[in-house]
Amino acid sequence: MLYLAHGSENDILTSGDLQDCLSEALEKLGSRKKVLALPPDFTRYHSRAGELTSYAFQYYGKALSDVLPALGTHVAMTPGEKGKMFPGIPNSLFRVHNWRTDVVTLGEVPGSFVSAVSEGRVDYPWPAQVNKLLVEGGHDLIISIGQVVPHEVTGMANYNKNVLVGTGGAEGINKSHFLGAAYGMERMMGRADTPVRKVLNYASEKFAGHLPIVYILTVVGRDGDGKLRTRGLFIGDDHECFFRAAELSLKVNFTMVEKPLQKIVVYLDPEEFKSTWLGNKSIYRTRMAIADQGELIVLAPGLRQFGEDKEIDRLIRRYGYLTTPEILRLVDENDDLRGNLGAAAHLIHGSSENRFRITYCPGHLSREEINSVNYSYSPIHDMLKKYDPDFLREGYNIMADGEEIFYISNPAQGLWASRGRFENGS
Repeated sequence: MLYLAHGSENDILTSGDLQDCLSEALEKLGSRKKVLALPPDFTRYHSRAGELTSYAFQYYGKALSDVLPALGTHVAMTPGEKGKMFPGIPNSLFRVHNWRTDVVTLGEVPGSFVSAVSEGRVDYPWPAQVNKLLVEGGHDLIISIGQVVPHEVTGMANYNKNVLVGTGGAEGINKSHFLGAAYGMERMMGRADTPVRKVLNYASEKFAGHLPIVYILTVVGRDGDGKLRTRGLFIGDDHECFFRAAELSLKVNFTMVEKPLQKIVVYLDPEEFKSTWLGNKSIYRTRMAIADQGELIVLAPGLRQFGEDKEIDRLIRRYGYLTTPEILRLVDENDDLRGNLGAAAHLIHGSSENRFRITYCPGHLSREEINSVNYSYSPIHDMLKKYDPDFLREGYNIMADGEEIFYISNPAQGLWASRGRFENGS
């Protein structure tokens, strides 16, 4: 059922609007005794999900007993991050999801179904896993809160991904990511109905129907001045809620350029992006826009590691970012990579497929470390002087020396593609 659908590509929802809309929808659900909130972590700070979680706490009071950030494989939030993202919520309510140990399996999507939706690219069964708190916590309402935006693994982020991946286990996360990579990232980004989404929907319908989950989905995009604006809020417990949000997201988060771009410069906020595991959204979300033999420059002053997880960091350092055929061969030949398909998928996603150059400008990693994973390196201080984010505007810029660049201040907020590559899915 769709409890609320509010917004358009021109709307601007204020904090007051969000609180009023949320209260309107929660009123329709009736009183609840024990509520679990599943917001994203700090890497989705701009989603407005933290603010909405705080409003839900104000609405339910002590009945909102647990807040479980949907970390997936990310590191746990710090006290400072929780205080900034979730104002007014006591630290005692937060729980930490451990994707390796804290999960239960609800059921298994058959390998025959996975094979059918992936056009035979993978044929393994997929386990529907969630944090055990969802099953054993005794909650009579679970509110899953987050932003719908183009995504490299599922096509469009959030909805049941927040539950089945965000609070999922190692096998489910690894296999879902590899399914998306094997099928082809460019064939899925910006599309709501993808092989990974079909698998998640199958799992929701067959195995998670007993869980009292309601989805609270935002759509956030930039206006003509580059400022983030909340364009929509959708609340419901079924597919319609997601597809309505995805339809609006495609209008406000997708930038189509008529011809491929020779140089893209992306800035990664040091508070949000400390690893290439997250920072490679600069690659995922732009590579359909970059010209052959073009260049992507990633300004990453907060970059200090490759993986959020120590084992994934080790695998990235060992194998580096290579082409899809090379990574698929390494998966066949190496037990450690075959046993961590999420890392293998990430290595595929972070590759230019030898089509364009990727230059990382990190704040805390050396030239040798960056080069070892097959990226080019430039000193961050030099590049910040040349491409100063304080003076660049979103989109096309002409530099003092006449160079034309395309600037993106936060790759997590959109998808960029040239018309030909998007239409061809390549």
